[in-house]
Amino acid sequence: MSGRRFLLATRSAGKLREFREIFLQHGLEVVDVAALGIPETAAEDELEVFDSFEENALAKARHFFEVSGGIPTFADDSGLSVDALGGAPGVISKRWSGRTDLSGKALDEANNQQLLQRMEEVRRADPARFTAAGRYISVAAFKDFAGEVTRRGEVEGTVLSMPRGEGGFGYDAYFDSPAVGGTFAELTIDQTARLSHRSRAFAALLGALRVEGRI
Repeated sequence: MSGRRFLLATRSAGKLREFREIFLQHGLEVVDVAALGIPETAAEDELEVFDSFEENALAKARHFFEVSGGIPTFADDSGLSVDALGGAPGVISKRWSGRTDLSGKALDEANNQQLLQRMEEVRRADPARFTAAGRYISVAAFKDFAGEVTRRGEVEGTVLSMPRGEGGFGYDAYFDSPAVGGTFAELTIDQTARLSHRSRAFAALLGALRVEGRI
């Protein structure tokens, strides 16, 4: 381990499991916002309002860097981009269903039903040109007193009409990728931390920060 402490700017249990494994593999000590006792506020609901993954990731990194009193902070913004839907749900992947009354698995299910419904509508409208191709996208961001850095990671794949696998979260059971050998819900946490879009983004980010001597 490096001996330095870094903050993970997320309250997502699914992301935390993956992040902890990613950072363990890279030999860095990390702490999450709940462990630091940082209270959740309404301001956090206004962080992911931008049109790009980069801007959203940086907004989260900046916010938690400030409220933590200047602990070097990692954040990400990630989502599913589907070609047939013009790149949707994209940066609103977590909020796509519009169900503000739901959270956790219930919200995931609502988002996935929205995904399947929209794709079926497109398929029926133009079956000859329909494609189920898409990609998982993640942008990893870092904020410290020296400045800000971002890196992007992507994994190409196909959206399935039926789920496979019991793990993961979000759209994982519906996203199949040759790069990972199945759906993301079929992967172990160790495999996810080595192969996912988030792992690719953070590997690139950590590599850049090491070159600069910032971690």
